[in-house]
Amino acid sequence: MKVSPFDELSLPLIGLSLLAAVVALLLMMRERWKSARISRELQVVSRQKNELERGDALTGLLNRKGLEAALRAMVDDGEHGVIVVLLDHYRRMRQAFGQEFGDFIVKLAAQRIVGCLPAGAVAAHLEGGEFALAVRGTRSDLMETAELLFQQLALPVQSAKGQLILVSSLGIALAQRPEDHLRLIEFASLAAERAANGLEGEGRICIYDPLFAEEARAQAFFLNDLRTAVENKELTLFFQPKVDAQTLQITAAEALLRWQHPVRGNITPSVFVPLAESSGLMGALGRWVIEESCRVAALWRGMGLRMRVAVNISALQMQEDDLVDHIQRCLERYGLQPDRFTCEITESVAMQHTAKATATFERMRSLGLHVSIDDFGTGYSSLAALRRLPASELKVDRAFVADLEHSEDARSIAASIVSLGKALNLKVVAEGVETRGQCELLMLMGCDELQGFLFSKPISVEDMMKLIAAKDTGPESLPFSDSLFRTTNLASL
Repeated sequence: MKVSPFDELSLPLIGLSLLAAVVALLLMMRERWKSARISRELQVVSRQKNELERGDALTGLLNRKGLEAALRAMVDDGEHGVIVVLLDHYRRMRQAFGQEFGDFIVKLAAQRIVGCLPAGAVAAHLEGGEFALAVRGTRSDLMETAELLFQQLALPVQSAKGQLILVSSLGIALAQRPEDHLRLIEFASLAAERAANGLEGEGRICIYDPLFAEEARAQAFFLNDLRTAVENKELTLFFQPKVDAQTLQITAAEALLRWQHPVRGNITPSVFVPLAESSGLMGALGRWVIEESCRVAALWRGMGLRMRVAVNISALQMQEDDLVDHIQRCLERYGLQPDRFTCEITESVAMQHTAKATATFERMRSLGLHVSIDDFGTGYSSLAALRRLPASELKVDRAFVADLEHSEDARSIAASIVSLGKALNLKVVAEGVETRGQCELLMLMGCDELQGFLFSKPISVEDMMKLIAAKDTGPESLPFSDSLFRTTNLASL
């Protein structure tokens, strides 16, 4: 049969078309395979990403996000709760020995926590020295796990820095309602902080109570009020005199902070000063106290009253680079001599041999400030350390003074402190003197100065000024010794 020219042309075209179709099909299949592979790879990456987002690289435990996911999964599984573990002094150890040692502590704690996990429980590293466990079970189940954790963490271990014991504080929060899982970590953390601060007795395990949250909210409002009071200078200074133990003439006055809260009334320094220190307000508050004390001392001097003013210096202030510079500026501004200004520093703070504290003491010595070691007898001062300090006096802690009339031990301790002070050529002051019996015993021991309610309660600057202005009415009408109002030769100050 004869083939037409058209047929001869169409056959190759058909072949080429088929080939192109096959190639296109193969290309399409390859793209589908490639797309499927990419999809699988993306799923793997996504899964790995989720694992990374929910995991802690340092310990291999979950992180907070992972723990929250685990808690959501437990909502319908019956009773459960969270245990938060705080490693006490972790931050201090990390600062002392470095980040590498801090990581070692965290990884060691993580290993021991994993060894204590009951069936179905998961653990997470939240941050620093803080861990959390999500545990299925009743209150007693969680308490049993917490006690095991405390015991296992406290087992000693040898490290490059020596034997190490991980002391911990634990908080437990139980899920009472389905929505509690949203805040269980927060609740347990709050309970752990209370255990760490000793607010629940001597135990190291605390179970969360809803009252804790109410107290935390009240504390937040209280802190805001304190911040406002400090910024607006709403706190005031009261002054309590110190008297010469032999003549009972007043020689000095200690400045004491007072805060009259518009709702809570009078709030003692033991309540608001620790809050100021923990919230970063102590620097501004401390500078104001120094300035105000110098201003008041200048007023007294202008009225012919010569008294040394004493101010309490906190541990945080001793770490400030410009503390002594600030004191010097205030003294110069009000025309006061350094030896008329007393820095009262507690024994525990005085024994902190940090570089900054040592430098601050040296600057105090150079400026000629009068330094007093407060609350003496409650710490562990060595004779060598006391000799190195630029101190001019020791203050016997009020705890020993309170028991002088009833305790031979208290009398022995007080007498020993007086003898130590004399041996070091230091003035000895006893605070908290409230009875004539205490006064007579301290005078017999050789105390140099006395301070307490027996002589005067702390009074405001205004009351002090009124008393000074009214000195002509006669000493019998005043709560102080007549010597308080002696005219002073201002040129000698």
